[in-house]
Amino acid sequence: MKKLDMMILLSFLRMLFVSLLFFIFIIELVDLFSNLWRYLNNNAPVTGILEIQLLYIPKCLIFAVPPALLFSVSFTLGSLYAENELIAVFGSGISLYRFVLPLIITGALLSVANFYFNDSVVIDTYKEKVSLTNQLLGRTQTFSNTNITVISKKNIIYDADYYNDNSTTLSGLTVIVRDSKGGITMRVDTSWAVYKEGLWEMHKARVFSFKGENVTEKYYSVYTSDEINESPDTFKRKIKDMSELKVKEARNWLNTVRKAGLPVYRESLTDYYERFSFSLTPFIVILFSASIGGRFKKNVLLMSLLTSLGISVLYYVFKMILVLFAKQGYIQPVTGAWGTFILFFITSLFLFHHART
Repeated sequence: MKKLDMMILLSFLRMLFVSLLFFIFIIELVDLFSNLWRYLNNNAPVTGILEIQLLYIPKCLIFAVPPALLFSVSFTLGSLYAENELIAVFGSGISLYRFVLPLIITGALLSVANFYFNDSVVIDTYKEKVSLTNQLLGRTQTFSNTNITVISKKNIIYDADYYNDNSTTLSGLTVIVRDSKGGITMRVDTSWAVYKEGLWEMHKARVFSFKGENVTEKYYSVYTSDEINESPDTFKRKIKDMSELKVKEARNWLNTVRKAGLPVYRESLTDYYERFSFSLTPFIVILFSASIGGRFKKNVLLMSLLTSLGISVLYYVFKMILVLFAKQGYIQPVTGAWGTFILFFITSLFLFHHART
């Protein structure tokens, strides 16, 4: 049985290597030609364009793995069926599931590798690629924000007219400190505040202290409080792309937008869940293609290619629709992120049950 497992694995891996190169090349070409006119209009140097495409390779690999796996499994099994080599395998009592088990295990391992490769390599290189692209195309980006209201974990309310990301300052800031019951204990009105050493340094501050019915008022040229220490990230304009954040950074980002009460929270949460479901794509596509890979006995190469492209398009279209519904609030974020995976998993089990052996 070990020889049989090695036979199918070697056939599969040889085809996987070739198909990965093919799909990476196609994705690179699509990205290059979609931005080529922008590069030409901005007189971007050829070396810069080449560096962008090199930085894009890890991201292309992530995108190329699912269709490459579909094609490789379909072609490998289709070739064995077409050459009647599986007649002896199934005639000896080996089930289809046992025969493709090495491929399924490979899919599970690739899913784990996919997640960690994305978090440790792809995010950094893709961020560099986006940054270099913006630089060559003359694009600018600012995180400064206007009319911000934030409720911190310590039950403190911040209301500011403007946040300047370059100087890490807040203008027209009002801070309301509340106790555990929601009662106001202090209010600070300040012209502007700057974030230094983990605290907001408030200039020309007017501080009101509340003790029962008594209210005291004091003026400070500079005022600080250990309680008023909310991170500047909370006040930034929310334009971060979840695809450019590692898992830990993504969790912090979710906490930030949740505390700020921003509508992008649902969208960000959906993207966060989708990262985990997408990492399992290698497993589900191998399971799916293994259940249909032996249905072609003629034109195996063409049919395998068409099948892999067709299923890939169908998978991504379903995922895109469900994710869109989740971001619009029609379904829960977890449903939008995992719905396609569950649907294809159930379908692959059904096809496995009715597969020809």
